[in-house]
Amino acid sequence: MAKKRIVMALGHRALGTNLPEQKAAVKDTAKMVADFIQEGWQVALVHSNAPQVGMIHTAMNEFGKLHDGYSMAPMSVCSAMSQGYIGYDLQNGIRSEMVRRGIYKPVSTVLTQVTVDTYDEAFYTPAKKIGRYMSAEEAAEEEAKGNYVVEDQKKGFRRIVASPKPVAIVEIDAIKALMDADQIVISCGGGGIPVMEQGCNLKGASAIIEKDLASGLLAKELDADVLMILTSVDQVTLHYHTPRQQPIRHMTAKEARAYAQEGHFEFASMLPKITASLDFIENGKGRKAIITSMEKARESILGRAGTTIE
Repeated sequence: MAKKRIVMALGHRALGTNLPEQKAAVKDTAKMVADFIQEGWQVALVHSNAPQVGMIHTAMNEFGKLHDGYSMAPMSVCSAMSQGYIGYDLQNGIRSEMVRRGIYKPVSTVLTQVTVDTYDEAFYTPAKKIGRYMSAEEAAEEEAKGNYVVEDQKKGFRRIVASPKPVAIVEIDAIKALMDADQIVISCGGGGIPVMEQGCNLKGASAIIEKDLASGLLAKELDADVLMILTSVDQVTLHYHTPRQQPIRHMTAKEARAYAQEGHFEFASMLPKITASLDFIENGKGRKAIITSMEKARESILGRAGTTIE
């Protein structure tokens, strides 16, 4: 009998913000993942990288400014770096937890490129903030290079980049091969390294792909049974942060789409999770998406917590 397959999208709480926090958070994340593996699931992981890629981008650019002969790093390179060191911590944490339980399975991180459309409208309306706050002079320098910045009147300026939709996962065949071999795969980290096709070449894009949308695409390509998006809340809520706040345990795809059209889900946080879930479940049979916190993951797979869309 074929094993059930789940794609888990790990949010910020599963990784922390800095290196010490990441080391501590990964231990809890590894236990949760090992629980699912012990219960017979095939697991593919996608992780966020917002604090990490911002840290790398800032560090590389500051170093390039201060030292002759060193260049600044484009966003695509920073994304690749974040995939490497986050994947390193995750795969070692999961491996250690499984060995303690007597489970011996390979855990691999696949450096993953994800293609985006050169003409995606997101490139004309960048929205993702990255890096440290800058002075007005530094912001002017960034704009002179053709980059976008946004002002926070209290803290200064920050660079913003586009968040285009993922089109295709370049390394999907390698990911499928590992999953078919019953291995644990960490891929599409931070939404994947955004690249654009130019003839025979793949060129890095100055962008950040929404990791929830990349997770949905991966789950669809792997023909997973479940897409589980782990976030900071236990379940989806209508009228969030109002006296009419209403948690939802279950939604049909039709209901979820209607709620989204009514504006219930915040553009930069919950809406991408709903969009990814709908795209996944509407492109296959017998699929379901779950949105919940890491602490409620096991209860949610049993229908006792979280929000299930099917």
